[in-house]
Amino acid sequence: MFRVLGWLTPRGSGALLVGGALLATGIAWRYPGLIAFGAGLLLLATLGLVSVAVPVPISLERTVFPVQVARYGTCTATLRVRHKGSAWPVTLDAVDHLDGEPLPVQASRLRPGETKEMTYAIPTLRRGVRVVGRLVVHRHGIAGLARRTISLGDTVNVHVLPRTLTVRTLPAGVRRNHDGTTEQVERGGTDLVGLREYTPGDDLRRLHWATSARTGTLMIREDADPARPQLAVLLDDRISSYRNVDVDFEDAVEVASSLVSAAIEAGSPVRLRTVSGGVDVEISGLPGSDDAAAIASLFAALADVAGTPGDDRPAAVLPHSRDVVAVISGTLADAGSLVLVAASAVVGVVLLVDLRYTGRVDTADNVLVLRGPRAEELLELWDRGMVP
Repeated sequence: MFRVLGWLTPRGSGALLVGGALLATGIAWRYPGLIAFGAGLLLLATLGLVSVAVPVPISLERTVFPVQVARYGTCTATLRVRHKGSAWPVTLDAVDHLDGEPLPVQASRLRPGETKEMTYAIPTLRRGVRVVGRLVVHRHGIAGLARRTISLGDTVNVHVLPRTLTVRTLPAGVRRNHDGTTEQVERGGTDLVGLREYTPGDDLRRLHWATSARTGTLMIREDADPARPQLAVLLDDRISSYRNVDVDFEDAVEVASSLVSAAIEAGSPVRLRTVSGGVDVEISGLPGSDDAAAIASLFAALADVAGTPGDDRPAAVLPHSRDVVAVISGTLADAGSLVLVAASAVVGVVLLVDLRYTGRVDTADNVLVLRGPRAEELLELWDRGMVP
């Protein structure tokens, strides 16, 4: 949707005022030179205004790619401008907007029939949904004394996701014995985790014959590899836990994103929850499960999660998520309460974004407490701490 408006620039307004003053003074004092100079400025300002008042057919098209990008990733807008007229060249510059703040675009001069593309970067320093637009294009008149504004009101939403950093190591899974004890599983295998009714296309080798015979209904085994850990990630989203929520919390979100991504790639069940309870998403990781919607929901939640006021105490994770529990928080959090949550797991880790340490590892109640200034250092400590 276009909106067009033309007016004198500050330079043009100055020329109009000075020209009028000189013309009036020249007439009053009968100075031909002042009259000529004043009249010339008035004429020039008038011509500048006329030059933009006459419409010139110009087409505008702005594209933004990609519309989903990791923080600090490359996102580029391209403005394609075509001069469809045949009379005279035009000079254009533009200002786009990002979340209401101006985003300048370089100037360009187009000859009749010429098409040019102007590219400019969309900053991705902040996670979340960034709104690109509206776009304002200025067509300059003679001597820059007037300009015509063309406004492109369409906006584009760019979803800036948290970065996903490399996690090289996940701990081995846990097999739960009938007597309630657990044991680390370094190699593959299968554990029966559920049964469901047969549907056409299921592998008949996965039929659970005993249950099928007892119930008279064909039942399919749902197995899981016990060597794949069940990971629970508890992200502390309390503003009070971070010295600088705009910086430290972003690193905490990236640690969470990296850990859940590593678990998903390994085919492990994973659950992400925030202390406030605003986010609670679970990925089953079971063979044949359609987790695509849940995975999309999980990463959408990570893109949109924000710090919350209040001082809710972190709650324990569910029993079936207690293979590995990673609690992620900041410098000001009560580390003792976080350790209690992590201690409920076979492998418990507390990761604290703490600018006071370049990398520190402590142990409390068999829970690893990792402290580092950024997501990169914390994940490096994680990789080292998970090595048997």
